[in-house]
Amino acid sequence: MANERGHLLPTTIRYRHRWAALAVLLTAEAMNLLDATIVQVAGPVIHTELPGPAADIPWFSAAYTLPFAVLLITGGRLGDVFGRARAFKLGVASFVLASLVCAAAPGAGLLITARAVQGAAAALVIPQTIGLIRALFDGNERAKALGTIGPVMGLSAVTGPLLGGLLTHAVSWRAAFLVNVPLGLAVLLAARYLREDRAATRPKLDVVGTLLVITGIGLVGYPLISPAGTNWWLLAAGAVVLGVFAVHQRRTSAPLVEPSLFANRGFPSALAGSLLFFAMMTGLMQVVPMQLQLGEGADVRTAGLTLLPLSAGLAVASWFAGSELVPRFGARVMFAGLALSLIGTLALSLIEVRAVALAVCGLGMGTFTVPFFTAALDHVRPHETGSAAGLLNAVQQLGGTLGVALLGGLYLISDRAATAFGVAAGLTVAAAIAVVPLSSRRGR
Repeated sequence: MANERGHLLPTTIRYRHRWAALAVLLTAEAMNLLDATIVQVAGPVIHTELPGPAADIPWFSAAYTLPFAVLLITGGRLGDVFGRARAFKLGVASFVLASLVCAAAPGAGLLITARAVQGAAAALVIPQTIGLIRALFDGNERAKALGTIGPVMGLSAVTGPLLGGLLTHAVSWRAAFLVNVPLGLAVLLAARYLREDRAATRPKLDVVGTLLVITGIGLVGYPLISPAGTNWWLLAAGAVVLGVFAVHQRRTSAPLVEPSLFANRGFPSALAGSLLFFAMMTGLMQVVPMQLQLGEGADVRTAGLTLLPLSAGLAVASWFAGSELVPRFGARVMFAGLALSLIGTLALSLIEVRAVALAVCGLGMGTFTVPFFTAALDHVRPHETGSAAGLLNAVQQLGGTLGVALLGGLYLISDRAATAFGVAAGLTVAAAIAVVPLSSRRGR
């Protein structure tokens, strides 16, 4: 491995602190991903303290996830161009400052703006993780280290609402943002264990492609979050812009998304599976607290604690899948996870077994995420790393936004959680179909 000036680093320096560096990367990843869901439960409480239209509530979450998704691809490419460790540190520092503004925000407008800055900073941090891990580890150790990403992503996603609910009840919703400050500072202090890494050949930044993808995803995402009847034409306009983006990527000499990622059906299969699975997962985490607070009159702490069986199931299953199942059975473990998720989702309509159903959902989600992310990234080549990481994470965040809009909207329209749970079950089946090519994927 080379340092920032291209000189090789001694092997002893390269490996001496690799596990400490992995802990730094995973802590930053967890911190950034937690904030994608941390206000899902606390949104109604924030709305009562920062008066404004009810339409502000979904934007407390979406103002983070939409810039996060839009800029992830660019964030990955910036790491390729300027160095992944440098981009990582800049992103963490910006995230900490934005978190302070969120915690001190006197009004909804400033909070939403600061959340957007948080999302942009997270988009600079998250894509660097995979590249820096690949630079630190080789062989079986690399596979083991990469296998930790899925559990961290899944656990962060489900822990966010739980942590947000508990902090809001015990202290204030502002505390949900303040916890990022000591964590972020600790990550920056420990970032000395990281070694600079970038693409072997410094690529150019595709400015036109960046503007097209930001515009396209923004146009697609806005009507999903604010589904007023007059806004749906934006969805069609966004699809057109993204089509132009795809054409541009084929013609430009410095594409934002590496075309070689689509050379076989493995990576596109991973993108489709990620979109569908995380739409189901994030949508369920939105609907269950909504049902409790709006339909059953529960308080914010109860709503957050109700998701605890799901979090516990995901944690246990992630560990067991990574240590036992995936080494034995490989990517086929994904289907066992999706089957458990389907069973749990269908049982959620029965209130008397809701805790058990959520635990089964968590077991399924944890069993799925470890083999999924391992298989999705298994054959990504070094020059594709930034592009692949950014694109995979962007699709995950778009899936989450879609899930919140679709399942949450269905619940509000029908006033029946069972309708949303039925659609979630359909998304689970669709995800299983989408990842079939990934389960039998071979090297290039």
